[in-house]
Amino acid sequence: MIKLYKIKTGKTELDPVEIAKFAVQNGVELPTPADPMKMLVKQVSEAAREEMRVDRKTGRPYRAYHSLPIKQGQETLFFWVDIDDATRAQMLRSTNRRREQIVGDVVQLTFDLDHWAAANPDEEPIALETDFGPDVEWRKAADNDDDEAA
Repeated sequence: MIKLYKIKTGKTELDPVEIAKFAVQNGVELPTPADPMKMLVKQVSEAAREEMRVDRKTGRPYRAYHSLPIKQGQETLFFWVDIDDATRAQMLRSTNRRREQIVGDVVQLTFDLDHWAAANPDEEPIALETDFGPDVEWRKAADNDDDEAA
């Protein structure tokens, strides 16, 4: 439907609201509303993911809850643990999962940039620095500068 929208409208910057309206106008049926309990579970997970606290000593924000993948049969479910109650093993599992997500995002972004460079051979390729160590340290230092300025 996105491709058809692009062809029909000639637009290259794509507004999901406009595309959804276009899809409905072109015969796509609206999805069946989700199960209310599943919707609530999703909202609880989003709230857990988004809740931030501030460290009393450093004044820096930290995530209050961390997700833990739990394998139940063929299915992987996610439970949440309060960081203040988490064991080292729980934090290690959560951290490894988050790190794998970050690595996956960076790998996909390199594939995207490789494709863009191949599709645009007359343009300078976009270099992606994948050593984030300096960036992390700069951000942490900038946060300290902001705290001191406040």
